[in-house]
Amino acid sequence: MTADDFRRTALSLPEATESAHMRHPDFRVRGKIFATLDYPGQGWGMVKLTPEQQQTFVRTEPVVFVPAWRNTAPKALAEEWKESE
Repeated sequence: MTADDFRRTALSLPEATESAHMRHPDFRVRGKIFATLDYPGQGWGMVKLTPEQQQTFVRTEPVVFVPAWRNTAPKALAEEWKESE
């Protein structure tokens, strides 16, 4: 999925608008962020999910979906957690 595809999909949702937060494009519904583009890095798209939804997506498509926690945790801790999965 390209950034343009991500943007088009996000903006196709009812009342979705594009804004910016911390120098990254984000997508909101009635002022609440539901997706962010190019965070945590260029070429990434993040979508707000419940923990249960995140588990399902990560389990079924691990190459495409990674939990955001892994991007924030210290590298050694993230690797340790990955090995225990």
